[in-house]
Amino acid sequence: MINPVMSSTKKHRIILITLCVLVSGCAMFQSLVKSSFPYTATLVVPASSKPGTEYSAISMATSFDQNFKKNNGDRITLVRIISAKLMSIDPAGYNIGNLSSVSIYLSKEDSQNEIMVASRSDIGAIVGNSVVLDIDNSNMLDELVREPQIRVRMAYKVRNAMSTDASVQVVLGLAAYPAPK
Repeated sequence: MINPVMSSTKKHRIILITLCVLVSGCAMFQSLVKSSFPYTATLVVPASSKPGTEYSAISMATSFDQNFKKNNGDRITLVRIISAKLMSIDPAGYNIGNLSSVSIYLSKEDSQNEIMVASRSDIGAIVGNSVVLDIDNSNMLDELVREPQIRVRMAYKVRNAMSTDASVQVVLGLAAYPAPK
């Protein structure tokens, strides 16, 4: 004999799974996904960096949602930066205060259409292993998020000479709205 409660639960699961599959293709869902998962990039500050000189470190940004599906950037609009944070990765205790200033730029993979999205010119000498950056959300990033790869460039100056390379990670939070049909 079939248990009616079990059969009802299975029906609800099937309906829920079907609904999730249908909704995942809509613009509202895409805007929520893009707004929920930040772009990250790991950048290396070499020990050879000299105090007072501006250098650049370059990496490709990744986002959690890029790992599972094709780029659905055409379903969202009004994409802008809403948060930016710089954290030390290796060594984990690296003091971000060893950097006196930082500017973060995003561009297409070939470095075209570069846009500054965050910066910090007054990093304290003892801030620890992370610092929140000041965002510049005056530019929309719609075209960039439609690209298969986004290039991150960090322009920086070191405060003190370093004895070892340091890997830092930039975490960029975005906000997006559904594109009109």
